[in-house]
Amino acid sequence: MGTRTSLLTLTAVLLVTVTASTPASAVRRYSSHYRHHKGHYRHIVWNPVLKGSYDSMLRQNEEIDRLQLPRIVDDAQLEELVRTQELVAISESQSLHVSPAVKPDKRYCRPWTNQFLEDMGEAYYKEFSVPLQVNSAVRTMEQQHKLRRHNRNAAPEDGDISSSHLAGITVDLAKRGLTRAQHKWVEDYLKNLRDLGLVEVAEERRQACFHVMVSDRYTEWKETNTLADKLVRE
Repeated sequence: MGTRTSLLTLTAVLLVTVTASTPASAVRRYSSHYRHHKGHYRHIVWNPVLKGSYDSMLRQNEEIDRLQLPRIVDDAQLEELVRTQELVAISESQSLHVSPAVKPDKRYCRPWTNQFLEDMGEAYYKEFSVPLQVNSAVRTMEQQHKLRRHNRNAAPEDGDISSSHLAGITVDLAKRGLTRAQHKWVEDYLKNLRDLGLVEVAEERRQACFHVMVSDRYTEWKETNTLADKLVRE
């Protein structure tokens, strides 16, 4: 009995000793460090200059309706629009690439959107000597429906705020891998066109891209500015 009591007493003493020897300051430091960083991350706000909005999505669909463009239902309708040249192949060059992830039959857009890509790609290449990359172009309603299954942020395939990719007037420009200077350049370039009412833009965080809908007014604006530049040079 005496031996058992002694063992219990010794065990209790050891437990107290181990507990006492654990630096409480270390625990407090870890807890404080965790709370500090948790609070720090909580206050990082995603607030891009070219932030998307519900109103912007409405304007994109209003533009599609103004132009009386169809929302492309399936590949058969897309192929017909390509055949009639209402959709054109994106013009790849040293200044403009299309992501390998984009299937060949989806590398199409409206002519004025293609003109926008050519112009922006050339300007970007002149500034940085690297090409601009297109991550997405025309989509069908079938494709958009499948996309929404694994991307809850994707726009619906129908309704007032359906994806403008369905009309072929919209492209996504890659932003992953851009330097700070390149990102700022793209941001400023698109903001200027947005302020002129020529594009609707949303910088997307999850998909790491700039979603750009191009108005057909871009063609007239480009022609006017080209003529003005020519007159100035003369």
